[in-house]
Amino acid sequence: MPEYKLIACLECDLLHRQVPLAPGGEARCTRCGARLYRRASPDSNQRALALALAACILFIIANIYPIVGLEVQGTHTSSTLFGAVKSLWEEGARAVATLVFVTTFFVPAAELIGLIWVLVTLRRGARGWGTVPMLHFIESVKPWGMVEVFVLGVLVSLVKLAHVASVEPGVALFSFGALMAMVAAAAAAFDADAAWAQLETIR
Repeated sequence: MPEYKLIACLECDLLHRQVPLAPGGEARCTRCGARLYRRASPDSNQRALALALAACILFIIANIYPIVGLEVQGTHTSSTLFGAVKSLWEEGARAVATLVFVTTFFVPAAELIGLIWVLVTLRRGARGWGTVPMLHFIESVKPWGMVEVFVLGVLVSLVKLAHVASVEPGVALFSFGALMAMVAAAAAAFDADAAWAQLETIR
């Protein structure tokens, strides 16, 4: 008898038999309508690689330039993300500083580097060292990347500070906004199933 792969709906746990899809197609749960899996277009991972490389450039810019500038009574101050983390650490808020560093710098950087590593390796047609663990790592760290939460927090803070200081959004703030879009686009374009399937054919 032929073997079928079963897919469980993440929303209602209904089991479905996996069927082949046309490029660009997606399968949805027959009970609740949630998406089960999709088959990306043949060039989706190449597009994901280009988006990930663009996201890396934005990530570097976002961490080099100041996030925001404040002017109070003629005194102008500005800070980068690292500067903000350092200030929190020195003021004794070490748990908050660690959380900000991990969720807005370490995890996004690790996810981008891992994604680029996997996609470049697959593009070369080689299995590469650490590709399988890296794929597992990419999936496991996704919930910990919170760049969008950080940007939202900064925007709320700017609104609250607007009546006590002259606020000037920095280059890094716009870069973080663009980074959010690029990371989301790269994640949407990345076809993990195709990556796993390609790895199975490479020995």
